[in-house]
Amino acid sequence: MSLTNLRPFLWVALALILFVNYETWQKDYPPAAAVVAAPGSPAAAPLDAAPPAAPSATESAATGALASAAPSPAAVAATGTEPALVADAGHISVITDVLELHIGLRGGELNRADILQYPRVKNESTPLRMLRRESADSLYVVQTGLAGRPGTGERPTHQAVFKSNFEQFKMLDGVDELRVPLSWTSPDGVTVTKTFVFHRGSYRIDLEYAVQNGSATDWQAASYAQILHDTPKVERSYFNVDSYAFEGPAIYDGTKYRKLKLDSAEDAKLAQDISTGWLAALQHHFVSAYVPPANVPYHYTMNVRGQEYLLTAMGPEQTVAPGAAATFKETLFVGPKLQKQLDPIHPELTRVADYGLLTMLSRPLFSLLQFVHKLLGNWGWTIVITTFLLKLVFYPLSEASGKSMARMRTLGPRIKNLQDTYADDKQKLGQAMMELYKREKINPAAGCLPMVIQMPVFFAFYWVLLESVEMRQAPFMLWIQDLSSKDPFYILPIIMAGAMFLQYRLQPKPADELQAKMFMILPLVMSVTFAFFPSGLVLYWVTNTLLSIAQQWNINRRIAAAG
Repeated sequence: MSLTNLRPFLWVALALILFVNYETWQKDYPPAAAVVAAPGSPAAAPLDAAPPAAPSATESAATGALASAAPSPAAVAATGTEPALVADAGHISVITDVLELHIGLRGGELNRADILQYPRVKNESTPLRMLRRESADSLYVVQTGLAGRPGTGERPTHQAVFKSNFEQFKMLDGVDELRVPLSWTSPDGVTVTKTFVFHRGSYRIDLEYAVQNGSATDWQAASYAQILHDTPKVERSYFNVDSYAFEGPAIYDGTKYRKLKLDSAEDAKLAQDISTGWLAALQHHFVSAYVPPANVPYHYTMNVRGQEYLLTAMGPEQTVAPGAAATFKETLFVGPKLQKQLDPIHPELTRVADYGLLTMLSRPLFSLLQFVHKLLGNWGWTIVITTFLLKLVFYPLSEASGKSMARMRTLGPRIKNLQDTYADDKQKLGQAMMELYKREKINPAAGCLPMVIQMPVFFAFYWVLLESVEMRQAPFMLWIQDLSSKDPFYILPIIMAGAMFLQYRLQPKPADELQAKMFMILPLVMSVTFAFFPSGLVLYWVTNTLLSIAQQWNINRRIAAAG
């Protein structure tokens, strides 16, 4: 018998093992990290030690007086018995239905963000914390401000001191928008109101600067935002899928998405003018991002020191005439990588849900999963039904392959006779078997094609389950309460091993006894490999295998009945 119909399974197992080992090697043994100090700063100084300087008049892409009226302030819901100025060195607390943040009065820095609807550990009450300023080794903040050229006076940078009339802002029931204003006034009479705008059910944060130039001279400033992040080195573990997700800076440069490497000398000295782009700090399932206005050139830079990086985007300088008002508007995002929320902000911001090389296949697959989930409301059953739909799409191909394998089973006695006849001449045995296949019009390679097509779908499923926050801690039923994590009791991998063994029994037996034994233990090898994969991925493979068994059994029955 030909081994061609069974070899694809061995190749799949080998591909999976090589894939996991490659990922492990890349993560565990990266090149030595580059050390790049911030330009103009001592090597030991913090990366955010000084605010960036605005571009000069010749460098600025947009200059001239701006006379647009500042927006009228909206009512805000604030707690506290009376308006009282918060100490300059303190912070204000902001609570929405999805976020709890601390905004520092020094610069309006976002230095703490708890994601209320995403517990750090499933079934626990402690929410996942993204932004934080806890110590030099635990630093992750978003800084924003208006910068000026050296020698032009004070500006409301991320180091300037703002004031607020309340210590806490809270989004009340029935209110869809919460505005959090901070105020700053220069010695010469320029007033800036920096307002963070929060929306119900959303992780989008709109940022507005209302500038009123009460001085006697032109006032120039450029808006900027930067993410300062210390990313401690994570110990990679085969038993922890989260440890293999990319964590670090990324940008979209107007044409392509780029994950920046801290150990790359080129990336560590990033300096690029970008229009209609964005910058972000990625971690598994969550992202903080800054999206400047579209079609406006911003200058992007990155500075790196060890595992700490400062990723900045600086806009063009704008001029506000004496007595005039102006506004600056930008967008921030701090939260889970929910694609339905990311897409309206920027059509390419959904790339932060990084599906790797199979993005072109993973995205439509995720869209199909979302569509089915809307109907079912359970991600586990969504995977089962989606697998069934994919099986229907490939049914004609699988049917042809199944018929070829079923007919090969019927040739078992004749092939055994050839093996006995040419036991001492492998070359003649091969020629005789090929003549038999040709005479019976059987293609021994027909079983390969469905498996070859299925492998990219499998890897696409892997990345969708790994990267889509929608799957995070999503329950299926019974003991499967998190489809993005491994089966805690390894029941699905055991079912998978049994299903694969049954599928093997329905296929032609290899002629070589050694290879037959290898294929016998293949289900065990695969199940051990899959034991530490997301349970949703194992559910997909089990469902696909069971459907293949049902299809092959039916084909075998029909071929046998036809005689």
